[in-house]
Amino acid sequence: MNPLERSTAFIEGKFVDRVPFHPILMRFAARHTGVRYRDFCLSPSHKCMANIRCADDFRSDWVNTMSDPWAEAEAFGTVLHYPDDDLPKVERYAVGDISDTDRMRVLNPGDHRRMMQRIEEITLYRRESAGRYFICGWVEGPLAAWCDIRDINLAMTDLYEYPEKVQNALDIITESAIAFITPQVMAGAHCIGIGDSVCSLISPELYSEFSFEREKRLVDHIHSLGAYAKIHICGNISAILPDVIMTGADIIDIDHRTGPVTDVLKMLGGRQVFSGKSDPVSVLQDGDSELIRSSSRDFFREAGGRAILSAGCEVTPGTSPGNLKIFSAMAEELAGSQ
Repeated sequence: MNPLERSTAFIEGKFVDRVPFHPILMRFAARHTGVRYRDFCLSPSHKCMANIRCADDFRSDWVNTMSDPWAEAEAFGTVLHYPDDDLPKVERYAVGDISDTDRMRVLNPGDHRRMMQRIEEITLYRRESAGRYFICGWVEGPLAAWCDIRDINLAMTDLYEYPEKVQNALDIITESAIAFITPQVMAGAHCIGIGDSVCSLISPELYSEFSFEREKRLVDHIHSLGAYAKIHICGNISAILPDVIMTGADIIDIDHRTGPVTDVLKMLGGRQVFSGKSDPVSVLQDGDSELIRSSSRDFFREAGGRAILSAGCEVTPGTSPGNLKIFSAMAEELAGSQ
């Protein structure tokens, strides 16, 4: 099976020759391939070639468009600085005062350079990978995007102080994400990831009020286009995991901070799987081979065999290539325990 066939078959609950391996590689990919991180973020050719090389070097089954969460935020008006070889820095948020939300409009991806670069990345992947890899596009989830255009401390207090303003802003963000999803799938993305990381910081009640229905709308739209949907929420999502499953997302990322998923296995639909949950630092970066192997085995068993091999979040740039190869090699062993 090639990586694309393997990934789709596994999600659909069919036989695979080995478990799909979907590590989140961003700063690691740039460092491994000698690409400055500014170029990894801003140059589609640098990002795509780095990710394809890593997929080849570490037998990864996917390639993705992740580098930083700022494409939509920049389109909304957040001002950023891109250092030569470091993470982007916010110079000014788009929403300085809550009244600035009154000027928000639904984004047209064709009007914004960084949004169009993501379409270009997917086009490059489709052309260069020749149907080999599972291509994953990306959008920011509604609440994460809100915190990308508004200082997170203010963004969180706004949920209580200005809920109607936030609801209106989130509706615009959601419509913009829908507009961004469509051309990514049309360009060749097999899957769209939804990154809503800050949802682990709020209560289940606030998740239900502000996030759940909007995430579900994004998932439903992705499915209507014939693509798979993936949800990534960093941190401990035990309290909201049943709702995250109910969005219908096909791939649900599980961070190492999240408790056992055994109790929610019965909620999974026929083509829903988890992905995770090894700790990127203590296991992948700092652990020895046995720790990496045991962490992989433990979560695969915990998830009833319905788990893509991955870390709970981004593989750190300090992870050794040797450790990542040990992690990758677990794909064969786990397949034997299905």
